[in-house]
Amino acid sequence: MTSAAADAREPGLARALVAEALGTAFLVCGVVGSGIMAQRLTHDMALMLLCNAIATGAVLTVLILAFASLSGAHFNPAVTLSFAMQGRISRRAASLYVPAQIAGGILGTWAAHLMFGLPILAAGVTARTGVGQWFAEAVATFGLLTTIVGCCKQGRTATAAAVGLYIGAAYWFTASTSFANPAVTIARALTPSFAGIRPADAPAFVAVQFAAAILGTALLAWLFRMRLGRRSSAQFKPPLPEANVASAA
Repeated sequence: MTSAAADAREPGLARALVAEALGTAFLVCGVVGSGIMAQRLTHDMALMLLCNAIATGAVLTVLILAFASLSGAHFNPAVTLSFAMQGRISRRAASLYVPAQIAGGILGTWAAHLMFGLPILAAGVTARTGVGQWFAEAVATFGLLTTIVGCCKQGRTATAAAVGLYIGAAYWFTASTSFANPAVTIARALTPSFAGIRPADAPAFVAVQFAAAILGTALLAWLFRMRLGRRSSAQFKPPLPEANVASAA
């Protein structure tokens, strides 16, 4: 049995993986579902974005509070990568978090489609490409990590509120409307609704998000005097409720 398979059998890690999948599913369901609802209620693009941003920020705050004690409430491969670089989660656990997040995000899109009577299997149609959009994703991802690292010592409630507020605001001040999350980007490539993205445009978003996570974590380590490194324990340990609080949309 491989060490990763052995980790997956640990009760704490199993619960964490389910929490990451469920949390990401609800997050994407909130993003896509609120976009569909807004699209049906108004033709005003600004109002659609406002509804989408408020719903996303609100559900994100709730999900962090609900799941932080189980998994750290990452819901985001870029955040998981950053935490692995910081040594706050083992690399083996991180390698299992990411597929759980991606699977959960896809299920979230399908759930939103099912609720609103749309075909479950579909593809995004909204073009999101170009240097401005890619730079916006770098800014959004770095800003998210800065919020998490800067606020996590303030406790779970403060971090949850800060992350929700940041994502809600970043919907408006970034040209890309702040995806800042590879799992959510993949999931949103599977919806033709207001919140979608063309599948052809998604890989560049994902690449920029991961690059921003790597470079951003290195910069934040210097700024906040963090020591980067591998987690010493080979076994998964549930994150401390007041320390490992993180998320993204």
